[in-house]
Amino acid sequence: MRCIIVDDETSARAIVAELCKTIPDMEVVAEFPNALEALKYIRHTKVDLIFLDIHMPKLSGVDFIETVNNPPKIVLTTSDKNFAIEAYEYEFIVDYLVKPISSERFKKCACKLESTFQKTPLEQPEINTTQNEDEDLYINIDRRLIKLKFMDILLIEAKGDYIEIQTRAKRYRVHSTLKKIKEKLPECRFLQIHRSFIINFTQIIDIQDNSVLIERSVIPISRSNRPELMQRLNLL
Repeated sequence: MRCIIVDDETSARAIVAELCKTIPDMEVVAEFPNALEALKYIRHTKVDLIFLDIHMPKLSGVDFIETVNNPPKIVLTTSDKNFAIEAYEYEFIVDYLVKPISSERFKKCACKLESTFQKTPLEQPEINTTQNEDEDLYINIDRRLIKLKFMDILLIEAKGDYIEIQTRAKRYRVHSTLKKIKEKLPECRFLQIHRSFIINFTQIIDIQDNSVLIERSVIPISRSNRPELMQRLNLL
């Protein structure tokens, strides 16, 4: 079981790493002091489990969870007991460890992990980091299937029970959700920067304050998504 530890506290990472050594077949392959570094790592490297702190600067554990597509299993580690009930709304969260973590409590977590991984395969699909420019998406408009090239999509906006896909030539209104279409889009080109917007960040013309300009559209950037956007950009 390949796992990583994400926590801004050095001592907390060390404690979890030592506890992991007591569990057979559990291997800590990397540790990160912030969620942004971890996010970059898992895009290119396959892991089975993440020990994730909730309260971290720049990008919190909650924001991390909302950002990752098809995340591996996650065990939350935090001093905050108040998030426990909300945490189990996510199917991929296996357990919730409150600091300081005792060895007995960690053993119970390990048993739960063993049971979980017996039910689901450890192998995850390889993440394709190179996307073909000719890749495309088919959308259903009035019982017609229309092909859109990824490179032509500028942005996607959530509008109630629909999404609006804006290309260079036209806007398309589709009965779907941002979450559903996000799973179809290549991460090397698209990024959700607000709860209502996904953008093709390769088409950004300008960034000012808390918004980006794409073609003639000004799109807001949420505070939680801004760090990820800045990391993706080729800054001088």
